[in-house]
Amino acid sequence: MPTPPFRADHVGSLLRPAAITDARRRHASAEITAWDLKAIEDEAIPELIRMQEEVGLKAVTDGEARRSFWHYDFMGMLDGLDLEERDPEGGVQFAGVKLRPIFPTISGKLDFPADHPMLDHFRFVKDHTTVVPKISIPGPSCCHFRTAPEDIKVAAYLDDPQSLFDDLAATYRKAVHAFYDAGCRYLQMDDIFFAYLCDPKHRAAKAEAGQDPDWLIERYSWMMREAIKDRPEDMVIGMHMCRGNFRSTHAAEGAYDAAAEAIFSTGVDVFFMEYDTDRAGGLEPLGLLPKGKQRVLPGFITTKTGELEDMDWLKARFEEASKYCDIDQLGIAPQCGFASTEEGNAITPDDQRRKLDLVVRCAEEIWGGV
Repeated sequence: MPTPPFRADHVGSLLRPAAITDARRRHASAEITAWDLKAIEDEAIPELIRMQEEVGLKAVTDGEARRSFWHYDFMGMLDGLDLEERDPEGGVQFAGVKLRPIFPTISGKLDFPADHPMLDHFRFVKDHTTVVPKISIPGPSCCHFRTAPEDIKVAAYLDDPQSLFDDLAATYRKAVHAFYDAGCRYLQMDDIFFAYLCDPKHRAAKAEAGQDPDWLIERYSWMMREAIKDRPEDMVIGMHMCRGNFRSTHAAEGAYDAAAEAIFSTGVDVFFMEYDTDRAGGLEPLGLLPKGKQRVLPGFITTKTGELEDMDWLKARFEEASKYCDIDQLGIAPQCGFASTEEGNAITPDDQRRKLDLVVRCAEEIWGGV
């Protein structure tokens, strides 16, 4: 079996098959049981895995098809963190649209439970693929960035933010080892808020809340470094960063400059970095990538529209990127998932497959293989 990192990869989420979308609707209205829903998911997910294998990818996921959100589901399954639905007008604002109003609430000491359901999600992929099974989970910064101070109900965390960061790092360290014990050798953590903290409006919002955005970037980097520093040598860690992805919209913009040094000091092996629009700024921050084995997969291919990028344009983008870092430390992936929430982006399953096929073909043309 091939081993990561790969030249061609993708972030993780895929458009939900119609059977799963319908089953989730029927489960929400109590027409079918949770076991019925799982049976339908178990039947549809192997088809998603086969699609990824057929286009030539060497690492595959379950498309996050058992989730509603890329992050909230995982977070709500942690000990000490609950998801509350309230205030219909209070969802996170994207460009022209809001997320459903879900509010993470820290109600007790944070920990990673031994029976976290996504361990079984990973095992299912491992049992149904002939290539490398990968799972993507939200990174430790998500639990802090997405939880409002008023929703932190633990006095110790409010009185000493570092105690919250300490417990988040410990929670994720435990998760890393639990996934390893489940057979995972390629774990991806989506820590998109490094990119958000490069956006002037998000930086201003954090400053108004009494949090120095540069201090947050440093603490978020520390948490990731602490979470993965003692991982087994044969475990590869990926990290995805973007500026929001909900129904083909975005929530942030700004170049990586303010966070690049902190990002590349995390000890992560593979960086999935959004680069499909001018919102991501220039490629100059790639010059801060240390020489060695770490790899960046610039997301020049967008998942927000179905239009295919031109191969010559992609090659030109990589030629430009190679001015800042060694081409041997680069690969290709789309800028984000195809369905960060169960609603999915405004593309078709055929568009999705053609995009993944383009990822593979691009890797073959530039590096001679995936």
